Amino acid sequence: MKHVGILGHSWEGASLCWREVCRHSNRLGHPAHPDITMDCISFEHCMPAWEAGDHEAARAVLATSIDRLARAGCDFFVCPDNTAHLALEAPGDPLALPGVHLVDVVARAAERAGHSRVGILGTRFTMRGPLYPRELAEWGIDAVIPSDEDQEMVHEAIFGELVHGEFREDTRRSFVDLIGRLGESGCDAIALVCTEIPLLLSPEDSPLPVLDSTRSSARAAAEIALGLEAMPTWRGSEFR
Repeated sequence: MKHVGILGHSWEGASLCWREVCRHSNRLGHPAHPDITMDCISFEHCMPAWEAGDHEAARAVLATSIDRLARAGCDFFVCPDNTAHLALEAPGDPLALPGVHLVDVVARAAERAGHSRVGILGTRFTMRGPLYPRELAEWGIDAVIPSDEDQEMVHEAIFGELVHGEFREDTRRSFVDLIGRLGESGCDAIALVCTEIPLLLSPEDSPLPVLDSTRSSARAAAEIALGLEAMPTWRGSEFR
């Protein structure tokens, strides 16, 4: 089995990814999960760069974690943080390990499920960024971004509550209401593309079918480690 590296950026979501790699391995009939090493530099070190739109500075922090994973003997890395992929794609030297491209994993899952119009819920950086419109369009799928007001609600909930392990019922209701309105506007699925949102909102809570990016990234990593999927080749910068 391959040695999985998890590039964490916020601890709640990275922990969910770690658990799901192990659980998915068990579901596939493997009593022993793959070797896993996680490196997680607090995202607080990157927040000034995110707020300034300085993706190259954020990339440097993430690349440090990937270097550590390589030195620990990992064969590849998975990063369950969607926003981090904006920085991982920024110009720079090739990353020390090949990585799973999370946005591609979610886009392929949407295509396999037959979705045509997917609502995007994540950080403001992810919702306003190019990654999901670009990758979903590759499969003929429309990415639907919430209104500015709804974006602010989601963004504030993520950074004010979810990344600190706080999951409030009133926040869950606000997300359910937003997803319902996206459904009324024509969306046929919702992409939960922040590592912590799946901890707040279960598929049973959602008025629309859910694309869970955190668990999807972990399952992809487990299948690569077990030899069921090809090793990734992506090492940052331009994805295509």
